[in-house]
Amino acid sequence: MKPWLELCRASVGDLHEVFAAMPTRIEREPVVGDGVGGDETTAVDAAAEAAIVTRLAALHDEEGVDFHLVSEELGERTFGSDPSIRVIVDPIDGSLNAKRNIPYFSVSIAVAEGSTMKDVVFGFVHDFGTGEEWTAERGKGARLNGEPLGAIAPKEKIEVLALEATVAASVAEKALAFAPLAKRLRIMGSLALSLCSLAAGRVDAVCSLKEARAVDIAAAQLLLREVGLPIIFVDAGPFDEGPLDTAARSPVAAAATQEVCEQLAHIVAT
Repeated sequence: MKPWLELCRASVGDLHEVFAAMPTRIEREPVVGDGVGGDETTAVDAAAEAAIVTRLAALHDEEGVDFHLVSEELGERTFGSDPSIRVIVDPIDGSLNAKRNIPYFSVSIAVAEGSTMKDVVFGFVHDFGTGEEWTAERGKGARLNGEPLGAIAPKEKIEVLALEATVAASVAEKALAFAPLAKRLRIMGSLALSLCSLAAGRVDAVCSLKEARAVDIAAAQLLLREVGLPIIFVDAGPFDEGPLDTAARSPVAAAATQEVCEQLAHIVAT
């Protein structure tokens, strides 16, 4: 979907340069401020976002593409007088992994023709550990490195449940409640990548234990939709109506069936 796929791939190249210039946690982890969403902004978060914003600004200035940007750290910014396109960016999903050099983190970029989840028309997630590229275009399917997804579905009876947005106390509080529903847990550290893994049938369900933001999930949720898998908010109303903003709104649950999603949501909510 031009020009967005080209921009996303170029941004991946920019981010590789950022990471190469900040090779260790000494350079990456200093706190340089607070993001609009309330989390601390580390040096690597700020540098990654600056690189993507520079790339997006050039798209506006040089090609005349107007859009409204929603990004993890800076919040919202409008490029152009009255843009109909919304671009939702998480420069690094899995920031803790990135700053500690654990090779499981991603960039997530979504493009929407409106202000809610149902309006997302393009999703892009790049895994900096494996180099895998996950993409989806509304009505045209989801792909992994250009190959269609959907042939391998997650299991309806959960063998592997990926938990995200976790701290030790949260896992301890909920782990026993998940036991009758899920045989094994995985805590990998990037919600976007866990949702992509669900779309590929690598895990059987995904659940966040704290409120997710649109920047975390806007791109990956389109992959799920394109392969026919449900995703729900635990306590924030219909997922389709979720605003594409920076607010931490609700935990999410995604799985092979709506019933399993609801069972997971019940555990998180109680």
